[in-house]
Amino acid sequence: MSRIVRFRELGGPEVLKVNDMDVPAPGFGQACIDIKAIGVNRAEALFRRGVYIEQPILPAGLGLEAAGIVESVGDGVDGLVPGQSVSLIPPISMATSPTYGDRGLFPARMLVPNPPQLDVVGAAALWMAYLTAYGALVEIGRVRQGDVVAISAASSSVGLAAIQIANMLGARPVALTRTSRKIAALRDHGAADAIATDEGGVGGRLRAISGSVGVRVALDAVAGPLLAEIASAMASEGLILEYGGLSASPTLYPLDHALPAQIAIRGYLVHHVTGDPARLGRAKSFILQGLESGRLRPVVDRTFPLARIADAHRYLESGDQFGKIVVTT
Repeated sequence: MSRIVRFRELGGPEVLKVNDMDVPAPGFGQACIDIKAIGVNRAEALFRRGVYIEQPILPAGLGLEAAGIVESVGDGVDGLVPGQSVSLIPPISMATSPTYGDRGLFPARMLVPNPPQLDVVGAAALWMAYLTAYGALVEIGRVRQGDVVAISAASSSVGLAAIQIANMLGARPVALTRTSRKIAALRDHGAADAIATDEGGVGGRLRAISGSVGVRVALDAVAGPLLAEIASAMASEGLILEYGGLSASPTLYPLDHALPAQIAIRGYLVHHVTGDPARLGRAKSFILQGLESGRLRPVVDRTFPLARIADAHRYLESGDQFGKIVVTT
């Protein structure tokens, strides 16, 4: 029997329960993984509440990231052997390949050897954050040396990954964070500048920081009124990538800024990378090179045991974390 997290109703962290369940033998193209660590993402909290882009079919599992040891493989699997240390490239659907548990079945094509620079906790914290940031800044944004890059929710795992990648590309990352409490830590982790958005005047401060060149690329997880503030500081033909909606306020299209500066505003998901083999191959090479050089390194805030999965979600939703929350089995 395995310990698998399930929820039978939509709601808060308290709906998450650890169940004893059987995990079947791997089928064609699958591998069974003895899961050691699980990366926790805000998408999973949204899925649990029923407000994610994918709807759960109750009772449901959840989870997008995991690292562990190959236990067994099904027919048609090459390149994976029992005992190998691997991690999961986030699947398109967490409903079909949930990771919250101490054992799971996954498509073998989405499993990769753990980088030697990382332990199993670091490996579980790697792929979602860095693939998301890579796709936005490299594949779509084409960030280059000297660009000013604005990054909201900068203390999240994606935000910190984006800061590291921007620095790796020779750009100037400007971190946006809700309060001043995390500003010093963001600067310590590579932000060239940092702005507390709750203090107001975000657009003016971004304009002062970016000067005449303006912000060329912005990676925004907040939306709401912050979008107009960011838009007011964008360079001509700049790009704003919206990948979340943390704000509870309506998000209005900032026509008065977008029109004269010819700003592009587009939605973005990590599926842009994970759903395309060529992009995914380039992303993996970039990230692994960054790990080898020491320019990229996941930031893990706290770990929780699987039995405290609800507490891990409560901490996620508190907004107090700096970096990734990881659950260990």
